[in-house]
Amino acid sequence: MSKAKAGGDQPVEIPDVLPVLPLRNSVLFPGSIIPIDVGRRKSVRLVEDAIAKERPVIGILTQRDARTEDPSSSDLYTVGCAARILKVIKLAKDNFSVILQGVSRFDVTGFDGNEPFLSAKVRAVPDPTTSDVELDALVMNLKDIAKRVVKLMDAVPKEAGALVDSVTEPGHLADLITSNLELEVAEKQDILETFDIKTRTRKVLQFLSRQLEVLKVRERINTQVQEEMGRNQREYVLRQQLKAIKEELGELDDGGGDLDEFGEKIAKAKMPEEAEKTAKKQFERLKGMQPSSAEYTVTRTYLEWLVELPWSISTEDHIELAEVRRCLDEDHYGLDKVKKRIVEYMA
Repeated sequence: MSKAKAGGDQPVEIPDVLPVLPLRNSVLFPGSIIPIDVGRRKSVRLVEDAIAKERPVIGILTQRDARTEDPSSSDLYTVGCAARILKVIKLAKDNFSVILQGVSRFDVTGFDGNEPFLSAKVRAVPDPTTSDVELDALVMNLKDIAKRVVKLMDAVPKEAGALVDSVTEPGHLADLITSNLELEVAEKQDILETFDIKTRTRKVLQFLSRQLEVLKVRERINTQVQEEMGRNQREYVLRQQLKAIKEELGELDDGGGDLDEFGEKIAKAKMPEEAEKTAKKQFERLKGMQPSSAEYTVTRTYLEWLVELPWSISTEDHIELAEVRRCLDEDHYGLDKVKKRIVEYMA
């Protein structure tokens, strides 16, 4: 039987054999407090048996595959966390909400029985208390980056920075940060299985640095979006003010401001890409012109001509050379060379 401390509390005795509660989609770390829902038959039996004891300690092992409904020993990782049951709330028949506090890492040396719930022989793995200059430097870097991450995360209270500063034990700090990072279960399990403090701290430092870079990029994107929205809103307000001024001056285009219809007509005309680009460019120029200017009338007439052309409408060709020649002779006098070239082209 080993002893370990739970977040600075009195030492907690960890038995050599622990009842095992499988955990899905989560990893419990020493010092962390998490709520879980218990509804599987064996897990319910384990909780009922544990609360009958005083200050119960159980073993928490994460499932390799969260979809496994009734996990056996082969479905669980072999490094877990001993936990105290702080509180049990009965939600319904065979359904509990349990609050757990991680106490210490343990390594499974063998499984001992599967009924009425899984049990395991364990070896507690407490963190060593030794320190050196390299570890102190790693801890300083970890705290610095952690506080910068806290500032960039809106959902995290600012007091979290003070909490990071208050942690003095390197192992506890690494576990605290990992438990609050958005990592895959396998990545968190890897940290739990890393017993060496320096190696664990370096791994957490890598994960935390990656999280910091992601948050910086997100912050930059949010700033760009806000600036773009601000520009659009400012442009809208200015256009409304310009419209009001033109109304006061009597310079609003005929029909009470039908310029906006050109935008719809351009879209409906289904022009070729180059023609549509030109039409939109002229439309933007028209919106900034004075209706009384000569260029306004020319540009507006040009746009009306563009949107009225049957860009997307076609008819079936009827090419009969005799009919072509007859139509040309009927509609045009002379021009024999031109008519000849047209007929040759049609042929």
